[in-house]
Amino acid sequence: MSARIGAAVMAVLLVIYLVFAVNYAIQLIGTGVPIAVTMGVALLVLPLIGAGFIAAELVFGIRAERLARRLEAEDALPTEQLPTRSSGRVERDAADELFPVYQAAVEAAPEDWRAWFRLALAYDASGDRRRARWATRQAIRLERATPGSPRG
Repeated sequence: MSARIGAAVMAVLLVIYLVFAVNYAIQLIGTGVPIAVTMGVALLVLPLIGAGFIAAELVFGIRAERLARRLEAEDALPTEQLPTRSSGRVERDAADELFPVYQAAVEAAPEDWRAWFRLALAYDASGDRRRARWATRQAIRLERATPGSPRG
């Protein structure tokens, strides 16, 4: 839930920034001075690229959350209770010991989005965020390719 609030706050801040940036860019372009026009164009383009990245991350988050809800509804989320530190983080050694189970499931069924999503959860518990995102993207891609799956 707090991730949603954080994403919403960031999106609102981006919109406010874009309004000011576009306004200032138009003023710079309106001067007619070549360097100011160049800066104005950059001020229009760079925030739009940033907005594209944020939009892509929001879509990724929505799709990943949808997969998690589907697995939860199917009662197919991992059920292992891993020990945690006082901070609430999972103890990495315990997650690392469990990881091969989920990796083997993906190797046994490489087209199963559920196996990929559970592997992503295992990567995340092990602290490997980059591979967790990669496995989540694989799960999203496979789920979207499944006939009859909801699109989002």
